[in-house]
Amino acid sequence: MPRTETYIGFLRGINVGGKNKLPMKELAAMMIDAAYTDVSTYIQSGNVVFRAKAGPNQSLQRQISNAIEKRFGFACPVVVRSAEELAATVRNNPFHKKGSNENELHVMFLADEPTSEALSKLDPQRSPGDEFLVRGKDIYLRLPNGVARSKLTNAYFDSKLNTTSTARNWRTILTLLEIAIRQ
Repeated sequence: MPRTETYIGFLRGINVGGKNKLPMKELAAMMIDAAYTDVSTYIQSGNVVFRAKAGPNQSLQRQISNAIEKRFGFACPVVVRSAEELAATVRNNPFHKKGSNENELHVMFLADEPTSEALSKLDPQRSPGDEFLVRGKDIYLRLPNGVARSKLTNAYFDSKLNTTSTARNWRTILTLLEIAIRQ
Protein backbone atom coordinates (compact mmCIF):
# COMPACT_ATOMS: atom_id res chain seq x y z
CA MET A 1 0.00 0.00 0.00
CA PRO A 2 1.42 3.45 -0.89
CA ARG A 3 2.64 5.61 1.96
CA THR A 4 0.40 8.57 2.81
CA GLU A 5 1.26 11.87 4.41
CA THR A 6 -0.67 14.70 5.97
CA TYR A 7 -0.72 17.89 3.91
CA ILE A 8 -2.11 21.37 4.29
CA GLY A 9 -3.58 23.16 1.29
CA PHE A 10 -3.65 26.95 1.37
CA LEU A 11 -6.13 28.33 -1.16
CA ARG A 12 -5.71 31.90 -2.32
CA GLY A 13 -8.38 34.44 -3.09
CA ILE A 14 -11.55 32.65 -2.07
CA ASN A 15 -14.46 34.02 -0.05
CA VAL A 16 -12.97 37.53 -0.15
CA GLY A 17 -15.27 40.45 -0.88
CA GLY A 18 -18.07 38.18 -2.09
CA LYS A 19 -15.82 36.83 -4.84
CA ASN A 20 -14.92 33.22 -5.61
CA LYS A 21 -17.29 31.76 -3.04
CA LEU A 22 -16.29 28.32 -1.95
CA PRO A 23 -17.98 26.99 1.19
CA MET A 24 -15.58 24.87 3.22
CA LYS A 25 -18.13 22.05 3.48
CA GLU A 26 -18.19 21.86 -0.34
CA LEU A 27 -14.37 22.04 -0.51
CA ALA A 28 -14.15 19.10 1.90
CA ALA A 29 -16.65 17.11 -0.18
CA MET A 30 -14.66 17.84 -3.35
CA MET A 31 -11.45 16.69 -1.65
CA ILE A 32 -13.09 13.45 -0.51
CA ASP A 33 -14.50 12.87 -4.02
CA ALA A 34 -10.94 13.30 -5.34
CA ALA A 35 -9.82 10.41 -3.08
CA TYR A 36 -8.11 12.45 -0.35
CA THR A 37 -8.75 11.20 3.18
CA ASP A 38 -9.06 12.60 6.70
CA VAL A 39 -10.15 15.95 5.24
CA SER A 40 -10.61 18.91 7.63
CA THR A 41 -11.11 22.56 6.80
CA TYR A 42 -10.35 25.54 8.97
CA ILE A 43 -12.04 28.94 8.71
CA GLN A 44 -13.50 30.32 5.51
CA SER A 45 -10.26 31.65 4.01
CA GLY A 46 -9.40 28.35 2.35
CA ASN A 47 -7.34 26.07 4.55
CA VAL A 48 -7.66 22.32 4.17
CA VAL A 49 -5.80 19.55 5.98
CA PHE A 50 -5.86 16.14 4.33
CA ARG A 51 -4.02 12.89 3.79
CA ALA A 52 -2.75 11.86 0.37
CA LYS A 53 -0.29 9.53 -1.25
CA ALA A 54 3.19 10.91 -0.55
CA GLY A 55 4.50 12.85 -3.50
CA PRO A 56 5.60 16.23 -4.79
CA ASN A 57 3.69 19.27 -3.52
CA GLN A 58 3.53 20.77 -7.03
CA SER A 59 1.51 17.79 -8.24
CA LEU A 60 -0.98 18.16 -5.38
CA GLN A 61 -1.19 21.91 -5.96
CA ARG A 62 -2.12 21.34 -9.62
CA GLN A 63 -4.58 18.53 -8.86
CA ILE A 64 -6.49 20.52 -6.24
CA SER A 65 -6.50 23.72 -8.29
CA ASN A 66 -7.79 21.83 -11.35
CA ALA A 67 -10.49 20.10 -9.29
CA ILE A 68 -11.67 23.46 -7.90
CA GLU A 69 -11.85 24.98 -11.38
CA LYS A 70 -13.74 21.98 -12.74
CA ARG A 71 -16.23 21.81 -9.86
CA PHE A 72 -16.69 25.48 -8.94
CA GLY A 73 -15.89 27.22 -12.22
CA PHE A 74 -13.05 29.53 -11.19
CA ALA A 75 -9.28 29.34 -11.03
CA CYS A 76 -7.87 29.21 -7.53
CA PRO A 77 -4.15 29.09 -6.81
CA VAL A 78 -3.28 26.46 -4.20
CA VAL A 79 -0.05 26.12 -2.25
CA VAL A 80 0.59 22.83 -0.42
CA ARG A 81 2.88 21.98 2.47
CA SER A 82 3.36 18.66 4.22
CA ALA A 83 2.76 18.63 7.97
CA GLU A 84 6.50 18.16 8.41
CA GLU A 85 7.23 21.22 6.25
CA LEU A 86 4.70 23.31 8.18
CA ALA A 87 6.30 22.24 11.47
CA ALA A 88 9.68 23.37 10.12
CA THR A 89 8.14 26.70 9.08
CA VAL A 90 6.93 27.23 12.64
CA ARG A 91 10.29 26.23 14.15
CA ASN A 92 12.25 28.48 11.80
CA ASN A 93 10.33 31.74 12.22
CA PRO A 94 13.09 34.29 12.98
CA PHE A 95 10.64 36.92 14.20
CA HIS A 96 8.94 34.59 16.68
CA LYS A 97 12.30 33.74 18.18
CA LYS A 98 12.96 37.46 18.70
CA GLY A 99 9.84 37.59 20.86
CA SER A 100 7.71 39.70 18.50
CA ASN A 101 4.03 40.23 19.15
CA GLU A 102 2.35 37.17 17.58
CA ASN A 103 -0.39 39.40 16.13
CA GLU A 104 2.27 40.98 13.89
CA LEU A 105 3.52 37.65 12.51
CA HIS A 106 2.51 36.14 9.18
CA VAL A 107 3.97 33.68 6.72
CA MET A 108 3.61 33.86 2.98
CA PHE A 109 3.76 30.38 1.45
CA LEU A 110 5.30 30.21 -2.04
CA ALA A 111 4.35 27.63 -4.64
CA ASP A 112 7.96 27.45 -5.85
CA GLU A 113 11.35 28.25 -4.39
CA PRO A 114 12.61 31.55 -5.82
CA THR A 115 15.93 31.83 -7.59
CA SER A 116 18.72 33.93 -6.12
CA GLU A 117 18.32 36.29 -9.08
CA ALA A 118 14.65 36.82 -8.24
CA LEU A 119 15.47 37.31 -4.55
CA SER A 120 17.92 40.06 -5.46
CA LYS A 121 14.98 42.09 -6.85
CA LEU A 122 13.31 42.37 -3.43
CA ASP A 123 13.51 45.73 -1.67
CA PRO A 124 13.94 45.37 2.12
CA GLN A 125 12.81 49.02 2.51
CA ARG A 126 9.63 48.66 0.44
CA SER A 127 7.35 48.99 3.47
CA PRO A 128 9.07 50.98 6.26
CA GLY A 129 8.53 49.44 9.66
CA ASP A 130 7.69 46.03 8.22
CA GLU A 131 10.22 43.22 7.97
CA PHE A 132 10.46 40.11 5.84
CA LEU A 133 12.85 37.23 5.45
CA VAL A 134 12.72 34.62 2.70
CA ARG A 135 13.74 31.09 3.66
CA GLY A 136 13.24 28.50 0.95
CA LYS A 137 9.56 28.57 -0.05
CA ASP A 138 8.46 30.67 2.93
CA ILE A 139 8.46 34.41 3.47
CA TYR A 140 8.35 35.32 7.14
CA LEU A 141 6.67 38.66 7.78
CA ARG A 142 6.56 40.97 10.78
CA LEU A 143 3.94 43.63 10.12
CA PRO A 144 3.64 45.94 13.16
CA ASN A 145 1.37 48.34 11.24
CA GLY A 146 -0.96 45.57 10.09
CA VAL A 147 -1.52 43.68 6.85
CA ALA A 148 -3.80 46.34 5.36
CA ARG A 149 -1.12 49.05 5.59
CA SER A 150 1.79 46.92 4.39
CA LYS A 151 3.25 47.16 0.90
CA LEU A 152 4.52 43.59 1.29
CA THR A 153 1.65 42.07 -0.67
CA ASN A 154 1.04 38.89 -2.65
CA ALA A 155 1.14 40.92 -5.86
CA TYR A 156 4.54 42.39 -4.97
CA PHE A 157 6.16 39.07 -4.08
CA ASP A 158 4.50 37.18 -6.95
CA SER A 159 5.79 39.68 -9.51
CA LYS A 160 9.33 39.84 -8.11
CA LEU A 161 9.72 36.12 -7.40
CA ASN A 162 7.78 34.80 -10.39
CA THR A 163 5.63 32.42 -8.35
CA THR A 164 2.34 32.26 -6.47
CA SER A 165 2.08 33.18 -2.81
CA THR A 166 -0.61 33.10 -0.17
CA ALA A 167 -0.32 34.42 3.38
CA ARG A 168 -1.67 33.33 6.73
CA ASN A 169 -1.42 34.89 10.16
CA TRP A 170 0.58 33.16 12.87
CA ARG A 171 -2.45 32.01 14.87
CA THR A 172 -3.96 30.29 11.83
CA ILE A 173 -0.66 28.58 11.03
CA LEU A 174 -0.34 27.23 14.58
CA THR A 175 -3.93 25.96 14.51
CA LEU A 176 -3.42 24.23 11.16
CA LEU A 177 -0.29 22.57 12.48
CA GLU A 178 -2.23 21.29 15.51
CA ILE A 179 -4.92 19.86 13.23
CA ALA A 180 -2.29 18.22 11.02
CA ILE A 181 -0.48 16.69 13.99
CA ARG A 182 -3.73 15.17 15.30
CA GLN A 183 -4.24 13.35 12.02
